[in-house]
Amino acid sequence: MAENNSEEVKDEKEEVLEESENLNEEPEESREEETSEAAEEETESPKDAPEEQAETESGEEENPKEGAEAKKGIFKKKKKDKKDEQIEDLTDRLKRQMAEFENFRKRTEKEKSQMYDMGAKTIVEKVLPVIDNFERGLGAVPEENMEDPFVDGMNKIYKQMMTVLEEAGVKPIEAQGKEFDPEYHNAVMHVEDENFGENEIVEELQKGYMYRDTVVRHSMVKVAN
Repeated sequence: MAENNSEEVKDEKEEVLEESENLNEEPEESREEETSEAAEEETESPKDAPEEQAETESGEEENPKEGAEAKKGIFKKKKKDKKDEQIEDLTDRLKRQMAEFENFRKRTEKEKSQMYDMGAKTIVEKVLPVIDNFERGLGAVPEENMEDPFVDGMNKIYKQMMTVLEEAGVKPIEAQGKEFDPEYHNAVMHVEDENFGENEIVEELQKGYMYRDTVVRHSMVKVAN
């Protein structure tokens, strides 16, 4: 019995010792964890500083490269600007030449038109006396002979000539009963007549004609004062 009691006491003592050891071990582990964390923070902080310094140093080292690249870019821009200036100069010359050519084309077309009008006006001036003779001849024919085949043929030729001239831009100037206008009429006689208004054309002595907007021949008229 005594032996059993002694063994139980030993067992209890061993259990107490184990518990005390466990209690003593837990703070040591926590302390070790705290110390390890502090050490990690200390080790991280000095590591970060060199990395930042390295970054700043690397940035400083890259600045000269960037400066060189910027200089190269400026040099390229200068070269490009010279090319652009040449292109602008050539473009300006081309535009001027095109404008000069356009002015030359318009001027030549205007000159051609004027020359054509002058030639047509000259031909009309030469044809008008023939028209006058037709009118005088037909005007001298008595009314009873107007149905004569010869007279009828001459009348048709006269009408055909007037149609051709009208299609070419030639038209007679209206005079009879109109107010005298020195731009279109040439007054060769004046008459005192109360039956007509002042400066009214009493009689047309010779027909005037216009070619387009130009007077080929003024009308010869008698005007009332």
